[in-house]
Amino acid sequence: MTKILQALVVEDSPTMRQLIGFALRRIPGLEVDEADDGVAGLKKLAEKRFDILITDINMPIMDGLKLVSLVRKDEKHKDIPIVIITTEGAAEDRQRALNLGANAYITKPIQAPQVIDCVRKLLDR
Repeated sequence: MTKILQALVVEDSPTMRQLIGFALRRIPGLEVDEADDGVAGLKKLAEKRFDILITDINMPIMDGLKLVSLVRKDEKHKDIPIVIITTEGAAEDRQRALNLGANAYITKPIQAPQVIDCVRKLLDR
């Protein structure tokens, strides 16, 4: 039997959160939880163990880059795969996110198969 894995989607846009969640739920054995900004995401990470984190960069209260930075400094979550999904397409934005510890960087507009493939690779599914 396949082990159930947990994904956390941190995205301030309800429409994008729904779209990403819908794509991820097509991966067998993956449960999806959601947060609408970095602070809410950190709170969820404190309450539960996740196997992958998907986050936007531009969000109110705490942006995705700050979230990535804090997650990488936390002993409990430092090895969790992180996928950035953002409108920021510049090479320097991508490099900054990867330097902070993101494992993958996808620019919007996204296609469900692209997100599914990326997450599957990072989770070895």
